[in-house]
Amino acid sequence: MFEIALALVPLLLLVGSLLLGHYPGFNAIVRLAERIAPRRRSRAAKSQRRPRAPRSYAARGGLLIAFGHAQRPPPLAP
Repeated sequence: MFEIALALVPLLLLVGSLLLGHYPGFNAIVRLAERIAPRRRSRAAKSQRRPRAPRSYAARGGLLIAFGHAQRPPPLAP
């Protein structure tokens, strides 16, 4: 019985802290999010971007196969 009570102590501590409004690990999550979040660029940096090359709209995957079949004539009958 003592082992079960000993195993429940961490759970009870966590539930108690959540009920009191304290969220364990919250500050660590905020610090991690601030480190990972992309930095905002100023307007001057945005205006100096290099122009992108135009995007290619070539067919890929199944659409490529469909275009290939659509442009090919049917096989000749023997």
